[in-house]
Amino acid sequence: MPFLGEISALITALLWAFTSIIFTEASLRIGSVQLNINRLIAALTFLTITVFVFGLNYILSAEQYAFLAVSGIVGLAIGDGFLFKSFQTIGARFSMLIMALVPGITAILGYFFLHESLSLQTVIGMIVTVGGVSIVVLEKNNGNNARFKITQIGFFYGFMGAVCQAGGLILAKEAFNIGAINGFVATFIRIFTSVLVMLPFLLIIGRYKNPVRLYKHDLKSLALTIAGSIVGPFLGITFSLIAISNTKVGIASTLMATTPILLLPIIKILYKEKIPTVGIIGAVLAVLGVAVLFLS
Repeated sequence: MPFLGEISALITALLWAFTSIIFTEASLRIGSVQLNINRLIAALTFLTITVFVFGLNYILSAEQYAFLAVSGIVGLAIGDGFLFKSFQTIGARFSMLIMALVPGITAILGYFFLHESLSLQTVIGMIVTVGGVSIVVLEKNNGNNARFKITQIGFFYGFMGAVCQAGGLILAKEAFNIGAINGFVATFIRIFTSVLVMLPFLLIIGRYKNPVRLYKHDLKSLALTIAGSIVGPFLGITFSLIAISNTKVGIASTLMATTPILLLPIIKILYKEKIPTVGIIGAVLAVLGVAVLFLS
C-alpha cells in the first residue's frame, strides 16, 4: 500500500491527540497517580495477550532487560506521572505542546550519554521548537475562554514529564543498541517493570485506591481509563511501529509529532474553545522545529 508508513504516522499522531484528551478527563475524575497505574495495568493486559498469542520472542540479555526496566521506571512510572499531573493542571493542549520538547531533550541527552553528534541543523531545530513552545507559554491570557490556562507549576510538571520521557528513550535505545528487540516486547517489559515498582509502593503509602470500589461508583472513569489505554499505549504503539517499519524514521517521527496541531481543531470542537492566534503560531513553530530536528 502506497504511503502506508506516512498514513500510519498521522494515525498515530491522531491517536495520541485523543489519548491526551481522554486521560485529561480521567485524571480530573480519579487523579493522576491512580490513572497512571490503572492505565499501565490495562495496557499490560493487552500487551500480555499480544506477546503470548503471537509467540513474540521475549528472550533477551540481562543487560537489555536492565536497560528496558530502568527505562520503564524513568519514562512511564515517573515521566508519565508528571505528564498526567500536567494534564490535570494545564490540560491536553499545553501539555502536548510542552512534550514537543522531548526530541530536542533526547538529542541533548544522546550527545552526552550516547556520544551522538549534534549538527547545526539539529541545534536550529531545537531552538525553533523551544521558541514555539515559549511563545505559547509566555502568552499572558492563553485565550480568554480557555478551559485550562498555563501556570508555572503546570509547565514544571509538563517539562519534567518531557525530561523523564527523553531519559526513558535514551535508556531504551541502549537496549536496542545491544541487539534486536520486538517493539511490543520492549513495551511489555517497560510497562511490567513500572507496574512491579509502582503498585507495591503506592499500596504501602496508601495512595492506591481499590479500583473495584473506585470504578463501581464512577463507570465513566472506567470507560475513560480503558479507552485511553487502548487508544494510546496499545493502538498508538502498533501504528507507530507500522510507521517506522514502512517509511524513514525521520519522516515518521516528524508526522507523529504533529499531535499539538491536530489537538487544536479537536479542542475547538469538543470544548468550543477559541484558540488564540499566538497559540496556533506557537504550535506550528514547535512542530516545524521538530521536523527540522528529525530531518537533519
